[in-house]
Amino acid sequence: MTRAANRLIHESSPYLQQHAYNPVDWYPWGSQALEKARSENKPILLSIGYAACHWCHVMAHESFEDDQTAALMNECFVNIKVDREERPDLDKIYQSTHFLLTRQSGGWPLTVFLTPDDLAPFFSGTYFPREQRYQLPAFRDVLKQIARLYQQRGADIKQQNSELLRILNPPPSIISDLHLNTQPVQHAIQALQNSFDAVHGGFNGAPKFPQASRLEFLLLNHSPMAQHSLQRMAQGGIYDQLEGGFYRYAVDEQWRIPHFEKMLYDNAQLLYVYALAWRQSREPLFAEVMRQTTRWAISTMQSPSGGFFSSLDADSDGQEGGYYLWDREAIQTLLDKDEYALIERCYGLDKPPAIAGRWHLSPAESLTVAAQLLDMPLTRAADRFASAKKKLLAARNSRKPPGTDTKILTASNALMIKGMLAAGSALDQPEIIDSAKRAIKHIRQSHWTGNRLFATGTPDQLMVPGYLDDYAFLIDALLAALEVEWDRSILDFAVTLADTMMAHFTDRVSGGFYFTADDHEQLLYRPKSSMDEALPSGNAVAARSLLVLGHLLGEPRYLQAAEKTLHAAWPLLTRYPAEHCSMLKALQDCLHPPQIVIIRGTGSDMTAWKIKTKTIRNSVFAIPRQEKDLPGNLAGKVPRTATCAYVCEGTRCRDVIDHLDDL
Repeated sequence: MTRAANRLIHESSPYLQQHAYNPVDWYPWGSQALEKARSENKPILLSIGYAACHWCHVMAHESFEDDQTAALMNECFVNIKVDREERPDLDKIYQSTHFLLTRQSGGWPLTVFLTPDDLAPFFSGTYFPREQRYQLPAFRDVLKQIARLYQQRGADIKQQNSELLRILNPPPSIISDLHLNTQPVQHAIQALQNSFDAVHGGFNGAPKFPQASRLEFLLLNHSPMAQHSLQRMAQGGIYDQLEGGFYRYAVDEQWRIPHFEKMLYDNAQLLYVYALAWRQSREPLFAEVMRQTTRWAISTMQSPSGGFFSSLDADSDGQEGGYYLWDREAIQTLLDKDEYALIERCYGLDKPPAIAGRWHLSPAESLTVAAQLLDMPLTRAADRFASAKKKLLAARNSRKPPGTDTKILTASNALMIKGMLAAGSALDQPEIIDSAKRAIKHIRQSHWTGNRLFATGTPDQLMVPGYLDDYAFLIDALLAALEVEWDRSILDFAVTLADTMMAHFTDRVSGGFYFTADDHEQLLYRPKSSMDEALPSGNAVAARSLLVLGHLLGEPRYLQAAEKTLHAAWPLLTRYPAEHCSMLKALQDCLHPPQIVIIRGTGSDMTAWKIKTKTIRNSVFAIPRQEKDLPGNLAGKVPRTATCAYVCEGTRCRDVIDHLDDL
């Protein structure tokens, strides 16, 4: 029997739509739900998740689809469901309070109980099972105890909330006589060395995340930890060996078995890091990762309008990873004898299955070793191996695919634009760069209106006002686009975004930027973070982008805003340096500004000059000689008779260079 739809049926978020036929009386976050909770003096049950989240699906099936559980929720609470990708502000706030209440890291689904008058959390958890297991209480027992607690312990809850709000809203602080230095850089490298897995790469034990911000920081500081980690990840099960693209994380130390969701923001950051690593090492494996992943992104994740979708689900047909797993007999049926022999060796099909009696294609032996063991010439082995993978991918493509979260998020798209530009430039493949340009065009047309940026858009309406990450990441991506191909309208857009970001997000007392704008909905507190999470720190990316823009245009207020951001981050940066890798890159760029090279000339000549000058740390802008009326410092970078270059470091520029060999 089909259930009646609840209020979520009217929401555009695919995640909220997944819960539209729950018997739970769900509300989206908004005034209707909050006013109902206040008028009825009911606590709020806030559930935060996202469409690709496996454990969100498990809790939905066990509890939110269960009539008895739903009846208890509806009787005792006002129930609000939030897509954390649509409302990262709410997610940041209540993940932080979860840690303060439990002293444990959060995650998804996040399950928080709020008092209706001040929206302060008084109890917090993540996944709760239907029946008691995993050393977790049954969700229905939790509901009953929380309802009783709210009725009987109101004074205690109020006192706890008061203390929590005091911690979340400390008095403003200004650090005087602070002199920035690079000591935290060395402290971070040492801390990462201490947690580094020298055998398998990556950091800490299982579960193991790629942590792209750390890898980029290590690459820029020439640490071999990054190259080794990237090698092992590409040779592991966290990477989709048939089609490309990285899964969210590995559940083991060896990168063998992943958690199967594919997130746009993970792949975007890793594309950029692999491009940097390839420029350092020219490792063929890194080029292949970029080729496969960009092909997958364009074919699977890019919408007809040019924007990129946000994620692919971990589950398919009710099984986590079901789309990606194999029965050995099915592989034998698809392949000829030589093909199967190679696949069996290379992917460990001769070993016990890894997940529910099925195999995940995680490399076990190299093709070279497999060919030797099978006494097969390597050239023939490479041909048969490629043929086998092509057949397996075709067979997998005939399966029901995992669900796609079709939200087009500005921040994730900005990261993807930067990653695609880096990969396209490294591989010299114009079609990859064109894909990034189409995404820029989509964001400009659909997510920018009324001189404000929006975090997400749908074909018929703009949904969510932009956050700091949206502005900072997009400015960064536009600066990357200008390095690939000069476009005055892109520069003007980047400047407008920077000015809007500074006008609406700046902390005018302590420096740095809030996550939400000054005219945003008033919430429990106004988040402001300097640490990297799944995404790089918005404050750090803002600081780096403002440094580039400030030096490029000679605009002191951008440079001052970047330095104030570093000052504001300094106490936490020095205490937890390894959690601030993006901010450390901004610190290095502030103290030792990378070169900015301005080339003036004609197309073919400028290409040769760009190739000659580009490194992984500097910025190179090739501006056609016909460009006139350039803003700021660029006005003085005039073209000469032939192609020339202006090389600047910070506020100092060298004499103009007229000969390529002089570079």
